Amino acid sequence: MDYFEYRNGELFCEDVPVKAVAKKVGTPFYLYSHGTFERHLRVFDGAFGEMPHIVCYSLKANPNGALLRTVAKLGGGADVVSGGELYRALEAGIPARKIVYSGVGKTSEELRYAIDAGIRMINIESEGEFLALTKISRKMKKRVPVSIRVNPEIDPKTHPYITTGLKKNKFGVLRNEAVRLYREIAAEEYLVPVGISSHIGSQILELGPFAEAVMSLKSMILELKGQGIDVEMLDIGGGLGITYKDELPPDPVEYARVVRDNLGNTGITLVLEPGRVIVGNSGIFVTKMLYVKETPGKVFYIVDGAMNDLVRPSLYNAYHTILPVEEPKGKTVVVDLVGPICESGDFFAKDRELAEMKEGALLAIKGAGAYGFAMSSNYNSRRRTAEVLVKGGEFFVVRKRESFKDLTRGESIPHFLEV
Repeated sequence: MDYFEYRNGELFCEDVPVKAVAKKVGTPFYLYSHGTFERHLRVFDGAFGEMPHIVCYSLKANPNGALLRTVAKLGGGADVVSGGELYRALEAGIPARKIVYSGVGKTSEELRYAIDAGIRMINIESEGEFLALTKISRKMKKRVPVSIRVNPEIDPKTHPYITTGLKKNKFGVLRNEAVRLYREIAAEEYLVPVGISSHIGSQILELGPFAEAVMSLKSMILELKGQGIDVEMLDIGGGLGITYKDELPPDPVEYARVVRDNLGNTGITLVLEPGRVIVGNSGIFVTKMLYVKETPGKVFYIVDGAMNDLVRPSLYNAYHTILPVEEPKGKTVVVDLVGPICESGDFFAKDRELAEMKEGALLAIKGAGAYGFAMSSNYNSRRRTAEVLVKGGEFFVVRKRESFKDLTRGESIPHFLEV
């Protein structure tokens, strides 16, 4: 559920009218519901009950500092995939002991940063990374808790761009190679094999792939135990889907039951990496109609938001529910909802039946909390937009809209071009 609803013909976020935020900050902007985010995090965490577990919120979904501070205050951890995300998590007050670090291309600088910070676990994703980490740990002479991200070769039945657990994907290490690497890790003076990790994909709508993954990892835990290597943590990643249109994703309680039933009473600590399922429906993207353009056989709604702000429809052909901020009461029209970017791929919806609206009308694009602002860019030299957080009857600008000067910050002109 979420806290976006019509009241007296007007869209509200919690107890704040969306129109009031637009009047204050301008458009386009992202709008997050603190109540929705907090509720989703509590429900997900509570689903696992007394099972030893750490909920490590996945920063790649949405790294806004106000949301991360909420995670920290609720006792959550973080799943990071870059040095920048590690910095954000620590700055927000998330304890290092609750941070895990994944990603196939960690640099030596990032690995040293993670070791110095004392994070809970570094997930190794290749033999090359193992060798680099071995060299760094010997030089630093510091204990480094690690796991190997195992590629279980399981089809998550989702969009091909967001599958991560198949042999053809760049992520993880195949099982036989992983077992060999665990033996080599165990022989190292400073590397400590504390866990095993896996992540099979994103926006998964069936429980079967999760069950397969847990069973596969459990058998590997037992195999390692037989070789004298005891791991204490099992990182099963994230990937639980949400509703964008008419999907019926599993409830977190059902998800937890499947994990519990297939893992059994091993006493191992679970590491969970939810991202989209926590923040996806906690946010909307609000944009304003600039023009209605009609051509033979086609109607375009041209808005001030664009693919640089929310790229999911262009990148994945993803569906997002689109609502007028003022509750519709009249006719509908089939339109393409498009932005100002000089690309034919700049669209939010094609051939979509939407309410008949006039120039100046506000639209809300739902399900935009995850991979919305996080994937935004300055393409066409467009300023990245504002982010706003609502709590009850108040709203707070948690990231200001960029200025034109921000677009050139960091650039410099060589002396021979100076005028």
